[in-house]
Parts: sequence; C-alpha cells; structure tokens
Amino acid sequence: MDQTKLILLFDGACPLCQREVTFLRSKDRLNVISFVDIDSPSYNPEFFRGISYKEAMGQIHAITDTGEILKDIAVFREAYRLVGLGWIYSPTSLPILAPLFDKAYRFWAGWRLAITGRPPLEQLCKLREIN
Repeated sequence: MDQTKLILLFDGACPLCQREVTFLRSKDRLNVISFVDIDSPSYNPEFFRGISYKEAMGQIHAITDTGEILKDIAVFREAYRLVGLGWIYSPTSLPILAPLFDKAYRFWAGWRLAITGRPPLEQLCKLREIN
C-alpha cells in the first residue's frame, strides 16, 4: 500500500537542497514523503501534474495525496508537518509574518542558483534541451 502523502520535487544538483532532503528523509520514519529529483534526466513533468523543469527549478513544488500543488513555503510547512516538526514552520502561516516569509523565500529562490554556484535558470533550461 502506498503511504505517500506528499511528492516533493527538489533540485538534486543543489547542495543546500540535498541537505534539506537528507534531513527530511532522516525524519520521515513513516515514509510519507516521496522525493523526486527534478535535475535527473529522467524527470518527466507528465508524471507530476505537468510541473515543468523550469517551473520546478524556479521555485520548490510538491504534490499532496489529493493532487493539490503546493509551492514555496507551503511545501516546507507541509513536509515538516508530515515528519512531526510542523512547529518549525508554523510561524510562516501567521497573518502578520506570512508575507515576510513569502518575500524572503522568493528572494532566496531567485538567487539560489547563483548562491550555490550554478548557471542561471535560462542556461540550465537550454542545457537540458540539448541533452
């Protein structure tokens, strides 16, 4: 029986993303999160609600067991909730703080590739088309 409650799409070539996934895997004792490396050549958007490589590389996405697509901080909020650490991200949903956390995440997502020494998103997309 499949116990997956969340499919989390992540960039397997991003060292910071890898650390986050390693941490979440270590806490996912019930195996309710399925991790999908979007940087893998075998990543196929058709299997993941049509979420393209470019979309997934631009901001983190996850798919719930009901088919809902989550993005940005909502992904972390749900993943941490599922592994029993929801309290860590609970402040991100407070009405006064949520806009600040959302803005901080969008800033991070916009600079993630450069910060981790990777080419810009457009260049990664072109390289993927060639291969």
